[in-house]
Amino acid sequence: MDYIDEEKFISEGAEQKVYINDNQYVIKLNDAIYYASWEDYFINLLLHNYFFSDTAYQLLGFYKNENTLFAVVKQRYINSDKLTKLSEVKSFLINNGYENTKNHDYYNPELGVILEDLHDENVLTQNGILYFIDTVFYINPVVFKK
Repeated sequence: MDYIDEEKFISEGAEQKVYINDNQYVIKLNDAIYYASWEDYFINLLLHNYFFSDTAYQLLGFYKNENTLFAVVKQRYINSDKLTKLSEVKSFLINNGYENTKNHDYYNPELGVILEDLHDENVLTQNGILYFIDTVFYINPVVFKK
């Protein structure tokens, strides 16, 4: 990508910048800071899209700003209509085979999948439905070496 419209900036987290695209989508720039490699970041996108297809990422390309390379992804815009209850997130994940390891981090021992950073800004609620919009997935390498 050659150009990001800075006037459409709406939010920023530790790992990405978010821009409103229209009333249906956001554009996110992610520098993969949470990952050991770009491969790990792409695995995260694939896992997110598999588990949370209602907020799937579409990789649009890459953007370089000064000395930082960003992946550019497009995602459905979720207009939250109430605060997310973290107890509901925890219950949902436990009912789907995850264990709460600490704070907002989870692990699914059967799948060998680690899912982190699920605080109330990364999981939104709309019409009583939880939408996971900013997940951090890792694969437990020990499980996959067997």
